[in-house]
This record gives sequence, C-alpha cells and structure tokens, in this order.
Amino acid sequence: MGHYERKAGACVLKRKYANEEVDAVIVGAGAAGGVLAKELSEAGMRVVVLDAGPMRDPQNDFASDELSMKNLAWQDTRIVDGNDPIKLGHNNSGRGVGGGTVHFTGVFLRFHESDFMVRTLDGVAEDWPIRYTDLEPYYDKIEKELAVSGPRYFPWGPFRGPYPYPERDPLSPNAYMFQNGCSKLQIESSVTPLAILSAPFEDRPPCINRGFCNQGCMPNAKFSTLIVHIPKAIRAGAEVLPDCTVTQVLTGKDGLAKGVTFVHNGNTYEQRAKIVILSAFVVENPRLLLHSANAMFPEGLANSSGWVGKAVMPHSSNDVYAKFEEEIRLYKGTPVLASTQQFYETDRSRGYVRGYTLHAHGTRPVGFAEGISQMTGTPVWGKQLRQTALDFNFYGRVTMVGEVLPSASNRVTLTDNKDDNGIPRAKVTFSYGDNDRKLITHAVETMSSILRAAEGKVEFVTEDTGHLMGGCRMGSDPEQSVVNAQCQSHDIPNLYICDASVFVTSGGANPTNTVMALAARTADHIKSKAKRMELASAK
Repeated sequence: MGHYERKAGACVLKRKYANEEVDAVIVGAGAAGGVLAKELSEAGMRVVVLDAGPMRDPQNDFASDELSMKNLAWQDTRIVDGNDPIKLGHNNSGRGVGGGTVHFTGVFLRFHESDFMVRTLDGVAEDWPIRYTDLEPYYDKIEKELAVSGPRYFPWGPFRGPYPYPERDPLSPNAYMFQNGCSKLQIESSVTPLAILSAPFEDRPPCINRGFCNQGCMPNAKFSTLIVHIPKAIRAGAEVLPDCTVTQVLTGKDGLAKGVTFVHNGNTYEQRAKIVILSAFVVENPRLLLHSANAMFPEGLANSSGWVGKAVMPHSSNDVYAKFEEEIRLYKGTPVLASTQQFYETDRSRGYVRGYTLHAHGTRPVGFAEGISQMTGTPVWGKQLRQTALDFNFYGRVTMVGEVLPSASNRVTLTDNKDDNGIPRAKVTFSYGDNDRKLITHAVETMSSILRAAEGKVEFVTEDTGHLMGGCRMGSDPEQSVVNAQCQSHDIPNLYICDASVFVTSGGANPTNTVMALAARTADHIKSKAKRMELASAK
C-alpha cells in the first residue's frame, strides 16, 4: 500500500496525507458526506473524502438526455429479494461525487414532529432518540446555506415558513392541473419547497425551468453537494478522492477504527484516520460493515446488536397517470412544483397509521414509457405503447411519497457472489407490510380523485419505490440499534455512520433535508469532541 496520485487530464491530485494519519476519513461524498467534509475541514480538521464514483463537471459531463444520464446512479450489480423486490438504481442511489443530490428533484421538505415519535403516538415502529427540536436549528442552517426556495406560508408541520428565497414562479402545467384538482376536492396544496434557486445566489444562477433535474443540472441552479459543499471543503483543505472504492474498515487491537482500505485502478491503498465516517448510503454501509468482520468483531463492525442491515425502508412511490383533452406536457419545468401533505399525519379512520405526501410530478418521455411498460398486472406493450407514447403530451401525473414502517425482515445481507474487488455483493430483501399496502391503496385513490377532479381520465397506475433509508438505525439502547443520537457507533466510538441509513422511521416526506440536518448536527458533535480533546491535551 503506497503513495497514490490521480491524474485527470491536466489536473494532478496528489496525496497530502499519503503516509500519515488524518483527523477524519469520510466514505461517500453525497448529501451527508459533503456536509461533513465542509464542516469538519472548515473547522481545521484534516479530512480525506473517498467516493467510488467520478468527479463530474456539470457543464461538460451532464447532458439533457435521459438514457445517457442513467450513469449518475449506482448501477453495480446488487441482488434483490422478498415479496416486493426493490428496483435499485436511478430513483434511490447515486454514484459519484455529489451522490444522489446530483440527480434528485430538489424537493426539500422537513420531517414533522410526529416522525420522531411514532412508537409513542401510534404504537408502531420505534421512537428516534432525538426529536424535531434537536434538528430544527440544523434545518434552518442548511436551508439558508442552500437558499431554499419556498412559499411564504407552508401549511403543514412545525415549520410554516417563510423560506430563505421566494417560491418558484411560474409553475408547470402539471402543477397547475394538480392545484386545480386539489381545490375542487377542498384539499389544500402548496408550492413545493425546493433546493433550486428562484433568484441568483453566490455564483449560481436562478432556475430557467429546463426540467432536466434528474439528469443533472447543467446551469447549477439546483443544489448538489458536488457544486456547493465539496468545493468549499476543498478550499478549506479537504482532499477529495473520486474513483476510489472503499473495501474495508480497519480496526486496531484496541477495538477502535484506524482507517480504511480502498481500491483505485485495481490497486489497493490504505488511509489511516482518527475518525472513520461512513456516509456511503443504505446498501453500501451495511455491506462494508459486515464485510469488515474480524476476530474481534466476528458478526461485522458495529453489529453487536445484530441490527446492521436490518429495517431497510424505501418510500412507496406509486404514480397515477391521467389523460387530458388539453396538453399537459409533463416534460415542462422543474419536475415537482406543487404538493400536499394533507394526508401526512395518522388518521385511524382511514384504516392505517402514518401517512404520505403527494406531488405533482413531471417526467420525461423515456421514463413515462418505462413506467407504463413495466406495470404489474397489464403492462402496456407493442402498438398500444407506441400510441400511448405519441400521446405523451396529454398525460398528467401525480406521485406519492408514502411512509413504510420498519421491519427487521427487510434487510441488507451479503451473498456468495463477489464483485471485481472480491467483495461479496449485497442482497436487499424487501416486502411491504399490511399497513404499507393500506396506505398505498388510500394514496392511489386520492391521487386518482385529484386527477379526475381536474377533468383527467385515469389510465395507468405504476408501482415504484424510492428514497432508501435504514439499515444502521440510531437509538439509545445499544442492544436494539447501531449508532447513538450523534450517529456514533455504540461498539466503536471513533466510527460514525451518518446518512439515511441511521433513520429509525421513514416519514412521509423526501428525506434529503433531514439527511443533511443530521450531518450538520453530527459535524457539530465531532467538532466539539475534538475541541475538548485538544483542550485536555493542552493541559
């Protein structure tokens, strides 16, 4: 294991810390890893960030093309299992610096107070070891850093606005259709809070409604850690190494983490660190922890509880399409511009607990065709698919973000099948529970009612999932969780796991804002701890 140097065209990235221990090594440069890198490096810590994917340049590496931009997602082989196998890829994970923030829709909702108290309020799942008030200042911080655009008044949850930047205007035809349908049914709707600029901010321009958010934003109007947090981290001295796949977390005889090994161009290297932070997301974190098992930790790192890999939760994300007499043109504008959370909180009269968010959600032609051609039951193929695709401009769409309750049987495990680095591939097992199915049924009925009220003819309902969470859940009891309230491993105090994998419940809202707020909170904990150690050593 030796010196590492990466050449990218005329750029040469040399290892500053090739033969020494750094303060922190962060695995993954997505929503959480980017925040952690910026916060820790700006505090004067020596930070190395390792990401398995490339470092992209939006102006040169993004394209307004659905097919070519599928490379933004993690496409490595994973095995899926269960009664409702998850379709992995573009809708739930990213590959490259920036992670999934590079190709997400920019929806930037907060969790509600009830999301952190599901056991107390509804008698299901588990409570988080933190409450909304613990994250509130970090929600504020992140939203200001990104200049989140949103309504002056947001009708749901503890935060009602105003957001740092004004709401987006004008909206898309699909959003106006959605608002019209909601209004007729007396369902309150709102312009969606977005991590997409409505006016210039720092060196970034406002959105011009190109609509290619899921293909990477070339003008940089949409936030990603690739263009916001990572550049700031690098300016503060962090070293970001793309195309470097971490294969193992190393531990010493004292039981502490001492660094990681990673592979670049077929060669293996080691990075030593005082703190190891895993922000590699819901599948890769458990995979890495389980694969890093050794004599001291035979069941895998941070896994004395047996909960590593368990309680993986996607959001249910069914779509309802309706055909209209007038053109809707789903490709126009930012994908999500109007939403409702009227069905977010538990109402037991509906026959299930918890709830969901509904979005007026645009799409592009290939995504539309793929969705209806892969429906369960009666998929649309052949001549019918061709004719339907020709009528694409006349379809409107509403999608759901439905809470899925955690189950220990929904999990990430290792298989005997190995990748090119000799690491066992992950198997993701998932099945919906009875409550999940009842929630989906109610949401599909609501979406259909909205579309019909807007004078559309409902034609297609597609099943999908998105926004993976869980697998390394936080908790106060070391026997029932993997990390504590600070995202610190119960078993290995200098090993942190910080991203959506620590979620205890999934909520009914897009999770990116909560992921980043958690990362900012964890960064404050690490900085405070480092400061205390520095003061103690100085005495």
